[in-house]
Amino acid sequence: MTGSVPSLRHAIADDLRSQIMTGRIQPGERLLSEAGLADRYKVSTATLRGALAVLQGEGLVEKIHGKGNFVRRPLRKIFYVGGWGTLDPWTAAEPALSVTVRTATVRAHGHLTTLLKVPTGSPLAEFSCVSLEGESPHGLARIYVPRDLAPAGVLDDASSCRETVTRFAVTGPPPAAVRETVCARPPTPDEASALRIGSTGAVLAITRIATDSAGRVVEAALLVFSGDRVDAVFTTHHVIDERQTQG
Repeated sequence: MTGSVPSLRHAIADDLRSQIMTGRIQPGERLLSEAGLADRYKVSTATLRGALAVLQGEGLVEKIHGKGNFVRRPLRKIFYVGGWGTLDPWTAAEPALSVTVRTATVRAHGHLTTLLKVPTGSPLAEFSCVSLEGESPHGLARIYVPRDLAPAGVLDDASSCRETVTRFAVTGPPPAAVRETVCARPPTPDEASALRIGSTGAVLAITRIATDSAGRVVEAALLVFSGDRVDAVFTTHHVIDERQTQG
């Protein structure tokens, strides 16, 4: 190919996109190596990677570290049920979805001290979670609980809390109140890498704060979902004034 780098990049992306959309390259199929594609199109590896980045940003191609570039399979959406967890009862039971969980004890610092209203250095139980469909990630979660409020054995692999965490749900007893702040924004580099999305795509970010009846923060959760793989569902219950019903 001849031409400027931007035009070459878009020409390669157009050709690969056409092959994907017409079925010549099937969902789940591995593309040629980057070196092989660069040789086929007679361009530098840098130019070829730029073309792949275009397709990755469009959600057509995903790069799996150590394995290569693959045509992304159509992914169904999951549901974030406001205040209670990522997966509604129907999707939670589907075997295609799984959640990996890592636990640790960390010290509060920076924004965590603000979110949990605790002094710097306070011990926290941390749950780091990734929801997956096969090998394709849907969402990320970091859930923090003040260590003195964490149930006994919460960091153990056999902990009963882990089942709750796999739904990104509020751990422990039901809180008195849950406040969720929701926004759409570009992913951070770490989020884009973990979710295998382009840096130009959008993520749905939810900051969830749970408090007890005394107003103490019992949990802070930072949830991030690829914008094209999730629907957030919130239900409002209207409070009936008992004085009116008794009148």
